[in-house]
Formats: sequence, structure tokens, C-alpha cells
Amino acid sequence: MTKTVLLVEDEPEIRAALEQTLMLADLTPRLAGSFVAAKDQIRRDFDGVVVTDVRMPGRDGFFLLDHVRQIDPELPVILLTGEADVPMAVRAMAAGAFDFLEKPCAPKDFLSVIERALAARAQVLDNRRRKIALDSGDAAERMIFGQSAKSTALRDKVRSVARVGGEVLLTGDQGSGTSKIAEVIHLLSAAAPHPFVKRAGASLGSAAVAEALDAAANGTLYIDEVSAMPAEGQFALLERLETGGGARVIAATTRPIEDAVQNGAFHGDLFYRLDLLRVRIPALRERPEDIPVLFRDYVAQACEQANLPMPDITPDVTARLMAQDWPGNARALMNTAMRFVMGLHQGDDPAGLGLAEQMAQMERALLVGAMQRHNGRVTDIVVDLKLPRKTFYDKLAKHGLRAEDYRA
Repeated sequence: MTKTVLLVEDEPEIRAALEQTLMLADLTPRLAGSFVAAKDQIRRDFDGVVVTDVRMPGRDGFFLLDHVRQIDPELPVILLTGEADVPMAVRAMAAGAFDFLEKPCAPKDFLSVIERALAARAQVLDNRRRKIALDSGDAAERMIFGQSAKSTALRDKVRSVARVGGEVLLTGDQGSGTSKIAEVIHLLSAAAPHPFVKRAGASLGSAAVAEALDAAANGTLYIDEVSAMPAEGQFALLERLETGGGARVIAATTRPIEDAVQNGAFHGDLFYRLDLLRVRIPALRERPEDIPVLFRDYVAQACEQANLPMPDITPDVTARLMAQDWPGNARALMNTAMRFVMGLHQGDDPAGLGLAEQMAQMERALLVGAMQRHNGRVTDIVVDLKLPRKTFYDKLAKHGLRAEDYRA
């Protein structure tokens, strides 16, 4: 997440104190004493947030806020004032300020607002990068997340393999996302206009191999856990590949397939045919710096699916995520994101909950989400949830909730 804070404050003593607070929190302050000194640093691609005093000589904080919103309405601006002025606070929020703080402000409260603003900015910039990737048609950038060196290398390798053509063997731990990588290779290859067909290796007998290759004609056949293929399917696949299978084959395994070749469980000639191009997918434990980015994306996806607001992902949550080894890789992280959205906090064991308890957690989260979206307006909420008013109130009582608590 970005850590840059453009601090605009005309009083040197206050500016120095706030600078120290930011630096002690491992943030990167950029200092300016006026609108003129700050304006050239504000661009649409600015990777941070703006904190500005309201009352300054010349152009004041509201003028700066208006200037920022003309350049980028999604760049958070936090206003500071030395006067407790309710009308001014109302004006600030109406003008599009991210928040409004009274000086002197307790460091804890000041940093809390900064962290929320930085998280919001990071999400905006991440969404823009993905939209650019989507518009440019780069499936690797669009679908393989993470900014670590290993993730960057994986994207480069996938692009290269897609261009070359030929069979591919994907290797990686359980839950590492082989299916998604196979799809990216397909989308970046000449086979993209044609079908992408997925089959489990264990299901591919001789007839099933023929059916799958025909279904994927001129496209891509992805075989999950290829080492589990029965012998008859292995022979049939090898024969079709040697005579021209009609589709590119991408096979994946989470098991040491070389051992299966040595003990005769997997056909050696088929292995060497599939192992023409190999792509190893790094485990999450090898790229921990990607975990916060992936988690935030999975949380956003879960919120969209459940029609719930985006929850606050605190530094404490992030620290606990990064402290884990994630043997289940991306799939386990995705499940954790879903539980997080539904109100099951990190560290809870969903396996210890019965179906009724899990459904109750989900129901409560959906009720809270609807009340937040509609500011506690019961008439709108019951229409959204398609519930009779009495049933809605019964469910609120069951979960200890009150609609009035969510009214603005």
C-alpha cells in the first residue's frame, strides 16, 4: 500500500510536529507551506493522500480541495482546522473532503484517518491499473495478481509460453491456481478465439480423451491432476498428440509426476510430450508481499458477490495474514476473504461451525449490509431483501440488531 502523504500546513511548528508523527508511523511525508508550493505535486497518478490546513494565507484549504477534485475526484483530501466549526465541517464533507479533523488532533486519531485514506487510494489506483490491463487485453496483468518479483516473473513466463505454442506442464502446490494460469495462457495465445475446455485427469478414459479433444478443437484442453489419468486415457492422449490432437494441451499436477513415471504409473513418453514447456507456480509462502494485495482483491470480489460494503482491512488483519504459511495457497486465502466479509474473523475455524451457525453468520452479514446501504430505512431494506416487514424485524431481534442504529 502507498505511504505518501502530502502535508500542506503554513505554520512551521505544526508542520514539523505532523511530519514527525507521520515518519514515526513509517509513512512518507511531502511538505508544503502553501497552495502554490503544493499544487504542482498533485497529479492524477499521485500515489498518496493530501492533508491540508483550512486557514492559510492566500489560497485556503477549500481552494486546494477544489483544485484536487478537478484533477482527480478520487484523491483523498483530509482537512485540518484549529477551530471547532460544525458548519465548516459540513461544508468540507459536502465539498468532497475525505475527512475533517480539528487541531490539535491526537496522533492515534490522525493516523487512523490517514491509514483509511491511504487504503482507499491504493484500491483506486489498483482498480485503474486493472482497467488499463483489461482495456489493453493483457490477460496476464488482468488475472495474475501481485507485484512481487516472483509474480512479475510468472506473468513474463506465461506470456512467453503463450506465444511459443505447444504442450505445457503446470506445477505447483495444492490451491496455487493452475486453472487460472492455464486460462491466461489460452487467452494470450492464438487459440484464444476457440474453446477452453477443462477436464479432471481422473475422468479421462480413452473415450473421454477423444470427446475432450474434439470439444476443444483448435482451442485448449486443460487437464487438472494429469498424473491421475487412467492408463487407457494416457495411451489415447499420447496417440492423439502424436497424430495431431487438434487442440493445445495444458496439463497440471500438484504431485511429483516424475516419481509416477519412474514407478510405471504414468507413461514416460506422454510425460516428455507434455513437459515441452514447464511453468512452476510459486506458493504464497514464497511471495508473502503479495498476500495483502490478493486478500484485498478477494475481499472485494466477495463483497460484490454478497452485495455487501467493503470492510476495513486493518494493519492487524494484514499482519496476521502475512504471518501464516498458507499451505492451501490462493484457494485458502480466497476462503478466508469470504469468511472475513461474512463476519468470521481471521483465526476463527469454520470447520468448527455447523451449517446452522455458518448460515446465521451469513444472514447477519447480509442484514447489516442492507441496513448500511439504505441508512436504516426499513421500507427500502425490505424491498431490497424481498422480506415481509414482520420477518425482517424478527430476524433483527434474532441477531440483536436495530435498524435505527444504521441511520445517518
